[in-house]
Order: sequence, then structure tokens, then C-alpha cells
Amino acid sequence: MFVPADFRPPLGLTADRFVLEPLGPQHNESDYEAWTSSMDHIHATPGFTESKWPRPMSLDENRADLERHARDFEQRAGFTYTVLDPRSREVVGCLYIYPSKAEGHDADARMWVRASRADLDGPLWEAVSEWLDRDWPFQSADVPGRR
Repeated sequence: MFVPADFRPPLGLTADRFVLEPLGPQHNESDYEAWTSSMDHIHATPGFTESKWPRPMSLDENRADLERHARDFEQRAGFTYTVLDPRSREVVGCLYIYPSKAEGHDADARMWVRASRADLDGPLWEAVSEWLDRDWPFQSADVPGRR
């Protein structure tokens, strides 16, 4: 079991410069635009330098991927959040929290922001790190390339 049965996953996080909410198919067009415009930037982001994603996909394939992430959230198998601009509600990034494959860690957290919002990378990482420590039941969350 990834998280305890009595744990209620947070439905979001609000910071001054961004908002997190569970990722779902309602974010498809904005999510697709965010990552397709930033593939090189994402591949240079800690946790994604060796990743096969992002890779070219159609808008329909992206929707299917978002539906899978939403099912994982509902089934408590993994928790994916979209990172939104608090004013425009534009997707500016994503956070994935899944079981870790690394020894000594129970969760793996990876996050990216679109190239045009690279200034949010540090603040997002800091806020998510504090959030994982404060509000999640993990003993040791691995944030590859970050801590």
C-alpha cells in the first residue's frame, strides 16, 4: 500500500505564485501546450534528464495519460498535481508523487515547469518539499536530483 488507508491526500496547495490541484482530463489542452512547448527544458530538469517522457504525443494521447493519472489518484496508487498560475489558471507545470524504486525511500516526487515559467522551478521545489514533509505520510520522499 502506497499510503495508509486512513490518509486523505491533499486536494491542493496554494502558494503566492502557483496553485496545485489534482491533474485530470479537464486540463488537457493547457497541459499539452505547457509540456509540448517546453520539452527540451523538461528534459534538462532534475528527475527528467534520463526520462523517456516527454515524447511526442497527440492531444488525444495526452488526454488518455491525464485520465490514467486521475485514476491513479482515485485509486491512491500515485498522486499527480497540475501546477497552475493562480490568476490565469494556465498550466505552468506538473508534480508527480509515486512509489519510489530507490532503496530507502517510500515516495518519488518529480516536478517540472514550462520553459517560459522557469523562474518557478526553485519556489515550486521548496514549497513541495515542505508540503511533503508536513502533510504527507512518507518517511523519506526522494526528489531525484534535488535532495
